[in-house]
Amino acid sequence: MRHRVELGSGVPYVPEILREEPFFLFRRVADRDRAVLCIGSVSVRDTPRFDGTGKASDWWYGHVTYDHKEQLHGLRSPHAPEIDLPSSEWHVPRWVIEWRAGHAVLHVRPDEDPHAVRELQERIAQPVRGHSGSMPEAWTSRTSRRQYLDQAAAFMQHIQRGDIYEVNYCIERQAHWPGLDPFAAFARLLERSAAPFAAFHRRGAQFTLCASPERFLTFQDERCWGEPMKGTRPRGRTPEEDLQLRAELAADPKERSENIMALDVMRNDLSQVALPRSVKVEELCAVRSYPRVHQLVSTVTMQRRPDISPFDVVNAAFPMASMTGAPKHRAMQLIDALEDQRRGLYSGTLGFFAPDGTGDLNVVIRAVRYDTTSGLARLSTGSALTAQCDPVKEWEECAVKVRSVIEALSDDR
Repeated sequence: MRHRVELGSGVPYVPEILREEPFFLFRRVADRDRAVLCIGSVSVRDTPRFDGTGKASDWWYGHVTYDHKEQLHGLRSPHAPEIDLPSSEWHVPRWVIEWRAGHAVLHVRPDEDPHAVRELQERIAQPVRGHSGSMPEAWTSRTSRRQYLDQAAAFMQHIQRGDIYEVNYCIERQAHWPGLDPFAAFARLLERSAAPFAAFHRRGAQFTLCASPERFLTFQDERCWGEPMKGTRPRGRTPEEDLQLRAELAADPKERSENIMALDVMRNDLSQVALPRSVKVEELCAVRSYPRVHQLVSTVTMQRRPDISPFDVVNAAFPMASMTGAPKHRAMQLIDALEDQRRGLYSGTLGFFAPDGTGDLNVVIRAVRYDTTSGLARLSTGSALTAQCDPVKEWEECAVKVRSVIEALSDDR
């Protein structure tokens, strides 16, 4: 059992000492007024461990890529992976810094050297400094506008035939960004995006800077919440325009239908591992507003069965309904057939499980994935296609989401 070292008050931040660490995860959980920074790796597995009550054996942090569906559903992308990234990898960290309600605590392993603890306390007080680096001149889409519309038409044919009712169609942009400082860039992204489920992840040369507005799952003992998010509008240039866009999103029948379809898929997924009659919709098509976008979100809750671990719940609901479609299996088949790239960590999840019975996993969207060896930055976006959609507007929605990330990363005010 780890012991606690009080660090005092303060807001979550990225410490300069992280530059020395090849493995870490920072995760924000804004609606719980919480953030967690897991540093280092003393043990690694493809799944975290839990005791008989479903509590984590220690702190665990990690990722699940979209490609985990190959193990869960037997579906394989025709595209080769671009980086060597396990589909599911979970670490026990050496150090954990946790912020709750503005109060910071260091969780220390029982065998840790007291001198190392004191040294860490001194060094983690120094936040990251520096500039993120000049922005790349251009982000090149791997899918042209013409290709997007043609592939969207192919998806729409399947919708009209009744093969699927909704599908999340994603494209990727790339840029050569050799001057990026991912530490300073994420500090800026965290400050300017106010993303409630932001994440900063490093695995060797691979970084993910994620300004996610969407939660996948959160856990509190035997209870679990899922929050599928479908439906987006940009923020208005004036208060009046902003209120108009918010009201338009809340009332839009297309946006509401795609949100409700994603909600129904998640309800079905969670029912496979829930106590009978415990799956309930707590919130339907609520509008949540962030600095650059409005989003439509629903909330479903459940109580897991005693023989089910939290990670069994993750597997039952993965990949998340908002990033696949309905029916889910057929939508994933068509995604593999028609998208121009393997998704990798995009539309996967980054999260943690704590020994107090809590855990939180986001949806990896609004995320720059960066390779320090090649200097290649990748930024994927997607939107939902339904029978009522206009593919041209869906292409434009992808551009809105790209701009929300790039503007937050920019050094320009």
